[in-house]
Amino acid sequence: MRKSVRARRAPRPNATLLCRRVAADMARKLSELAHIKASRILFVAGEARRGSRATIRPLLGAKVSLKGRRALYCVTLRPKFFRSSTPEQRVETLLHELLHISPRFDGKLDPARRHSDLSKGRFEALLRPLVRRYLSEADTALLGGLAHDGQMIARQWLDRPAGTASRGQNYSEKDLFLGPVEMITRRRLHS
Repeated sequence: MRKSVRARRAPRPNATLLCRRVAADMARKLSELAHIKASRILFVAGEARRGSRATIRPLLGAKVSLKGRRALYCVTLRPKFFRSSTPEQRVETLLHELLHISPRFDGKLDPARRHSDLSKGRFEALLRPLVRRYLSEADTALLGGLAHDGQMIARQWLDRPAGTASRGQNYSEKDLFLGPVEMITRRRLHS
C-alpha cells in the first residue's frame, strides 16, 4: 500500500499581524504617533465600503479582548487595501487611520481630525509629510511585506460588534478567524 505524500506549502503571511507591526514601527519612528499602542488595535479584513481602503472605529461599547488585553480600536482593511494598492498607498492608508486616534489613546477618535470637521486639504497637509518621513525611515522588511503579491491570511469577524447593540458584550479570539485574502500589488516598492 502506497501512502500519498502531500506537499507542504509555505505558510501564508498574516496581513493583519503585518499591519499591527507596521503601526508599531510608525509609533516608534514618528513622534506624532508616539501615543499609539499597536497591541491595543485590532486589524481585520472586512467588506467593501465605497472607495474606502480602510476605516477605524473605537471599541468603547463592546469589550474586545485579544490574548487578555482589551482592544480600544478596530481598523478594518477593505478590499481596495488588498487588491488595488501600491505599498506606498498601504502605508498612507495605515497612517491615515492612525491619525484619527485621540492623542490620549483612550478609545476615542480625535475630534480635531475627523473628516466632518477638517477639510480634505488640511487632513492631507498633516498626512503627506508623515508618509514621506515614514517611508524614508521605515523598517524595510515591513515595507517589503506591504509589497507582497499573492495569498495571505487575515483576521476576520465571525460575529462583529455592531454599534449600540453590542454595548457590554464581550468579544475575543473566538469571535474571529484567520481567512485567506488575496493581496494584489499594483507595483513593487522602489528601493
